[in-house]
Amino acid sequence: MPDFLRLSDLAAVPASLRGAYVAIGNFDGFHRGHQSVLEVLKARAAQAGVPAVVLTFEPHPRDVFAPTPFMFRLTQGDAKARLAEALGLDAIAILNFDRAFSQIEAEDFVSRFLVDALGVTGVIVGTDFHFGRQRRGTPTFLKAEGDRLGFAVETLGLMDEGDEPISSSRIRAALSEGAVTAANRLLGYHWFFEGEVEKGDQRGRELGYPTANMAVPTGFQLAQGVFAVRARLGDRLLDGVAAFGKPMFDNQRPPFETHLFDFSGDIYGQTISVALVSHIRGQEVFSGLDELIAAMDRDSRRARTCIAEAKPISPLDARLGFVEG
Repeated sequence: MPDFLRLSDLAAVPASLRGAYVAIGNFDGFHRGHQSVLEVLKARAAQAGVPAVVLTFEPHPRDVFAPTPFMFRLTQGDAKARLAEALGLDAIAILNFDRAFSQIEAEDFVSRFLVDALGVTGVIVGTDFHFGRQRRGTPTFLKAEGDRLGFAVETLGLMDEGDEPISSSRIRAALSEGAVTAANRLLGYHWFFEGEVEKGDQRGRELGYPTANMAVPTGFQLAQGVFAVRARLGDRLLDGVAAFGKPMFDNQRPPFETHLFDFSGDIYGQTISVALVSHIRGQEVFSGLDELIAAMDRDSRRARTCIAEAKPISPLDARLGFVEG
């Protein structure tokens, strides 16, 4: 098979991907429940001797129909592609979802994308998957279409942990409470996100802790606090301590601020990826700058210890490369 491919549409699918086994869904998070589905996808594709492809959508349909984007997204398109490649899939197709796309009839979705564009051998979906105008496309509908048009259809549930299924909403709730260890366990890897480094108010530099600041998207609901992190900048992997929220200063739409240990340089405009290793503490208000700096010193020591003790959660986590060991 050729190298991993990322498609932004299905207008000209490479011949190498024709006949693929395809998993369809939003896959926000690519968490362990999703991974269980995608492992079945890989197995079915291997048995059939065809590529394994994930078909997903951006932006999330819920954001398209909301007055303004509101979802706390776990994985945007770039992160989905990185995860799909690390999982050993052959390709990801990320289709643009808008109101016009939502009006495609379910029958047309099947014929245009699955049959004509991809020539699928088989399709895997979750039990809650719906598609097409008025969400008429259900797993039952898809199975009937597969029987009619000659491709296999398999419907899978998600993995359970505790008393409920592993779900994106459960992981969002954990991150919004600062429960980084629990969220990472459900994901099966250290949660990461990325953004462009922008110029901030320079206050960290004045305090002896210069930071790489990232604007967070609308709907970002990570708990405000201090975190031990690992950051990828180009081909460099760096340890750091990060803060989200500025209770002593302007706390409206604060950036995510990462102090990179043992690093200096002008990185404005560059893209940085940050993975959360652990939650150190919630945000606090201090009596003055000296007390704040003392807390930052403690946070840095704690972050270094957490990072030194961190191990990959899974083979996927190891392949992503944020945490080594």
